[in-house]
Amino acid sequence: TCAFGHRVWHIEPGFVINTVGPDGACAFSADVLIVATGALERHCPIPGWTLPGVFGLAAATVLLKAHGVLPGRRVALAGSGPLLALVAIKILELGGEVSCIVDAAGRRDWLASAAPMLTAPGLAARGAGWLARLAKARVPVFSRHALRRIDGIHSVGAVSFGPVDRDWRPTGGPEQTIAVDAVCTGFGLVPSTDVTRLLQAEHAFNRDTGAWTVRTNPEGMTSVPGLYVCGDAAGVDGAAAAPHSGRLVALCAVQAITNTSGDRAADTRQIQTERRARQRKARFGLAMTRLSVPRFGANSWSDAETIICRCEGVTRSEIETVLGNGASTFNDVKSVTRCGMGACGGRICSEPACALIAHLNDSTREAVGQSTGRSPLRPVVLDDISGSFDYDELAFPHPAPA
Repeated sequence: TCAFGHRVWHIEPGFVINTVGPDGACAFSADVLIVATGALERHCPIPGWTLPGVFGLAAATVLLKAHGVLPGRRVALAGSGPLLALVAIKILELGGEVSCIVDAAGRRDWLASAAPMLTAPGLAARGAGWLARLAKARVPVFSRHALRRIDGIHSVGAVSFGPVDRDWRPTGGPEQTIAVDAVCTGFGLVPSTDVTRLLQAEHAFNRDTGAWTVRTNPEGMTSVPGLYVCGDAAGVDGAAAAPHSGRLVALCAVQAITNTSGDRAADTRQIQTERRARQRKARFGLAMTRLSVPRFGANSWSDAETIICRCEGVTRSEIETVLGNGASTFNDVKSVTRCGMGACGGRICSEPACALIAHLNDSTREAVGQSTGRSPLRPVVLDDISGSFDYDELAFPHPAPA
């Protein structure tokens, strides 16, 4: 009955997980912990991206598919990757209008991904069907274009966009403005690593997918004994590969902690089957992930007053000032500006902030590093963890001698 994900820490030789759920706070222990926390949406801040009416593409997908609610009546879609087409189709099906699709990737980028796409012909055919439906609905698609800004006072009123080069730097081409009442934007997904960072597992920056990923062996085990990771939390391989990843890690974890796990030969055969299936289906997902990765020029889309950290209101100019004073890592910037210390715990801002720091300092993402893992992993109401007590009954220590 307890919801996973509030506070987790590693205690030899196993794990103690403290949670808060509908029945209050509770704790449980385990010799093995399998992390299946999925992925986070990646954003590229631009002027106006914090206005009401701006949604992430992944968030819009949940809104449309799970709740059947439109983000707006006249919607602009912008970013990169397959979610652009999916969200557009769902908006049309619910009776909304897609005013434009602004895709930072070019047609050649999509063609370069054709070979791995064909490893999943069913998914490729579905994507082709989406594009055909968008063409039939005469939805304007602007390839190798990006938003310049989102305009509005109290909510979204219009978007302005223009062409970008192969590195996504704005070019001198003509800028267009379209009136809309909502914007859905996003640049793919990155693994959710808050649990594995908190438990101090080893991570590495994957330049191919543009994201920090926990190091695992083929069975999904990390550098922390007993800690396994599966699904998109171990690398964004896509929805088709995730179930095979989960079954693979579960089988390997059971074999690792038991001397007898039924028919070990049968288990080993199933492990091999799941590993092959995951590898096969991950080709398509990895191709879509690579297609979504922001390129270097995206760091020039924000201006001095653009908010990078929404929770704490930290702007680009504040980050530039800290870097000018000698900061070089994300934790340096975090300690001075509070960037990444808000309610979201850095899940929205840390990725674009780290990319910006590397860009401004002419550094690498490895040198910029990640945010140190902290608990609680999600905001917790103090009453849920403090319990009932009387201050008069608290035992206070004696003051230190003078």
